[in-house]
Amino acid sequence: MADRICVAQIGAAHGVRGEVRLWSFTEDPMAVASYGALESEDGKQRFTIEALRPAKDHFVARLAGVGDRTAAERLTNIKLYVSRDRLPPVEDDDTFYHADLIGLAAVTPDGVSLGTVMAIHNFGAGDVIEIKPESGDSMLVAFTSVAVPEIDMKARRMVVVPPVEVE
Repeated sequence: MADRICVAQIGAAHGVRGEVRLWSFTEDPMAVASYGALESEDGKQRFTIEALRPAKDHFVARLAGVGDRTAAERLTNIKLYVSRDRLPPVEDDDTFYHADLIGLAAVTPDGVSLGTVMAIHNFGAGDVIEIKPESGDSMLVAFTSVAVPEIDMKARRMVVVPPVEVE
C-alpha cells in the first residue's frame, strides 16, 4: 500500500494574484485544505493551502508563497500528495484509497485474467481504471459499479466487465 496518497492536482492559474484552480480527490472535497502541507510527487515542493473556495467544477486555491500569475502558471498539473497516516483510516471493506487499487489483479466475472491495475485516471468525466495485460496495450475501463462489480482487497483482485469491442 502506498505511503503517500494523491489528494489533489493543481490546474491552471486563476486571475493575476497567484491563485490556482485545484481539483480535490478526497471524499469530502473541502477536506484537502485540512491535511496541512501537501507535497509534489517528487517530494521536492511543499504547498500549504491558505484559502479555498468552490468554483464551477473545481476549487480556486491560494497557496502560501504563490503571489502572482507567473508563479501560479509554473505549478500547472502538479499532483499533491499527503502522508497516508494523516488521512482518515479505512473503516470498512467497501472503502479504499485509489492508491490501494494499484497492483490488483483484474479478472473477468469468469475468472479470466485481464492484467494488473496500473493507474486510476480522471480526465474530467469520472474515474477510469488503466489495466495492463501481460502483453499488448493497456485497457481503459470506466470505474463504475457496472464495469467493476467487485473489489476484493484481501484477495488483491477486482472483477472487471470488459468493454464490448465494436467492429
